[in-house]
Amino acid sequence: MYRRGPPPPGPPPPPLLTAAPCLAELRERGEPLRALGFAALVLGSVLLHWTVSLMDPGFVPQAGVSEEQEAMIPPLPKTVQLRRCGYCMVKQPMRAKHCRVCQHCVRRFDHHCPWIENCVGEKNHSLFVAYLAMQLVVLLWALHIAWSGLYFEGSWKWLKHNIFLLLSFVLMAIFTVVAVLLLVSHLYLVSCNTTTWEFMSRHRISYLQHCDTENPFDQGLIRNLWRFFCTCHLVAWEKMYFQEDSDPV
Repeated sequence: MYRRGPPPPGPPPPPLLTAAPCLAELRERGEPLRALGFAALVLGSVLLHWTVSLMDPGFVPQAGVSEEQEAMIPPLPKTVQLRRCGYCMVKQPMRAKHCRVCQHCVRRFDHHCPWIENCVGEKNHSLFVAYLAMQLVVLLWALHIAWSGLYFEGSWKWLKHNIFLLLSFVLMAIFTVVAVLLLVSHLYLVSCNTTTWEFMSRHRISYLQHCDTENPFDQGLIRNLWRFFCTCHLVAWEKMYFQEDSDPV
């Protein structure tokens, strides 16, 4: 009887793929730490956004300037008058302005930001600048991630499969340019100790129209940055207007 011999040896079966080498490779490249770092930046940006949106930007109380605070203010020349607000009827301290959206007068008013739905004033301006800086870092990191996923090929098929990634990259690039312009402009204004409102409306502000110097609140780059980022109390701007040592209000 004819017996068949053993089948000829075939190619060995492929080895089973395991996740361990892939995870080890990812750990060596630091991918989990990068993902955690990016998530931490996004979380910090969201928390700063909520903080700046919900905090008091420096609303002038309905009672206005108290008698004790008014006694600290030196007499102003007749050409410079601290007017009473025509909307909420409070006596405004110097550099304050009424916001028609918030329906309050805001100390050291900079502008009303629609992105945070709140005013930017003396109490939250420094956090607003920090928020812009963190938002810029998040956008730059996201741009890097999106760019690393783009592999350009000379065919329409590639564009069809990567259209959403390409549109996301263009959109983030636009937001990045906006964030850079906002951050640079605010840092410049902070370095001069001026505000967006004062910079744009100098011709309509009495205490700037009748001032001998271009900016009576400018104390030099270092002192301006220190006062802006490192002091927490409110400032009697009327005293600085007369080149005196400003005390907390």
